[in-house]
Amino acid sequence: QVQLVESGGDLVQPGGSLRLSCVATGSTQDYYAIGWFRQYPGKEREGVSCIAYYDGSTHYKDSVKGRFAISRGHTTGTVYLQMNNLKPEDSGVYYCATAPTLGCDLAPHYYPTANWGKGTLVTVSS
Repeated sequence: QVQLVESGGDLVQPGGSLRLSCVATGSTQDYYAIGWFRQYPGKEREGVSCIAYYDGSTHYKDSVKGRFAISRGHTTGTVYLQMNNLKPEDSGVYYCATAPTLGCDLAPHYYPTANWGKGTLVTVSS
């Protein structure tokens, strides 16, 4: 059983930056994918970015390319999401999830239901 905990969400003004952290513990495997997702009230959960731990390959949602950067931490199972030039439409609850696969995907259904964290709230507003 894997557990994931997100942190780093906050209220920030447009144009500001935040760094989110995701720590996965438990039955992690040598190769796995970790993804970041967000959900705004009344909207569907959407994939923002993901990283394949095996080779470090990454994917990004088009609207965040050039502004967000996903990276692995020094501790196994830790992934960061650096978010710059934040916009109001970036607001939402941000979740991380993990899948026992070599590659990663931005589709939420790619990640087992049990492998999600509880989320951290990001609010971008002046």
